[in-house]
Amino acid sequence: MLYLYIKIFHIFSFVSWMVMLFYLPRLFVYHTEHKGNKGFCDVVKIQQKKLFNFIGYPAMICTLLSGLAMIALEPTLLKGSGWLHAKILIVVLLVAYHFNLYRYMIALREDRDMHTGRFFRILNEFPSIALIIITILVVLKPF
Repeated sequence: MLYLYIKIFHIFSFVSWMVMLFYLPRLFVYHTEHKGNKGFCDVVKIQQKKLFNFIGYPAMICTLLSGLAMIALEPTLLKGSGWLHAKILIVVLLVAYHFNLYRYMIALREDRDMHTGRFFRILNEFPSIALIIITILVVLKPF
């Protein structure tokens, strides 16, 4: 029963983390496309920081810890479970993406990022692709 409660927490944490991974690059788009409007950019910088620090980072930590707890409670998941190994690889890539977003956020805050809104729109597709793959892996457990 404990496993199921941790799984519920894991899903909730993952959804919260994905919210940040989807929305922060969108804020980057707004930021880069309105660089001439200092007041607007100042507000967006605050939104970026709060979204990352108060939603994204804690949700990522909770997702990772609850995922590890589920594996600790049910270590057989790792035996012959290629789907779980693939899911873990995608999660590792999402963690790298998460910290890459942090780098962009700092560069934008310091007004030294030169990327375009188009760049951030394309970058914003990665979490969508990752979510699709993770959902397929979890639901179908194909291998």
